[in-house]
Amino acid sequence: MIPVEIQENSPRFLNFVAERSNEERKVNLDLLDEIREEARISAEAIKRRVERRHNSKLRQRRFQEGDLVMRKAHQHELENKLSPKWTDPFRIVEALENGAYRLETLDGGAIPRTWNATHLKLYFSSNV
Repeated sequence: MIPVEIQENSPRFLNFVAERSNEERKVNLDLLDEIREEARISAEAIKRRVERRHNSKLRQRRFQEGDLVMRKAHQHELENKLSPKWTDPFRIVEALENGAYRLETLDGGAIPRTWNATHLKLYFSSNV
């Protein structure tokens, strides 16, 4: 209770019984574990719904060996805000697990590390 409720004899102050208040507090403490468990279950359900909704909107990018792709430019490769966000075309040499790919340049030079499909997009050109 706040001091104003005590001074002005509010209904809350007039109906206050110390024994009943203590009993209700003990009951609430007994139910605390159950309330926490319900909150945890509810939070998990919400998390799964959000995840399911997010995953339903994702497009799987799958490439095959020999496809031409463009690679997203790294931050240090960008000279300024007008620099191209995607770099030269590369050829996929090997498709690994979980959307990882090994790349090579068009003249056959190997790229030292693997790239995830989220950082690649198909390259379309009639010249290559």
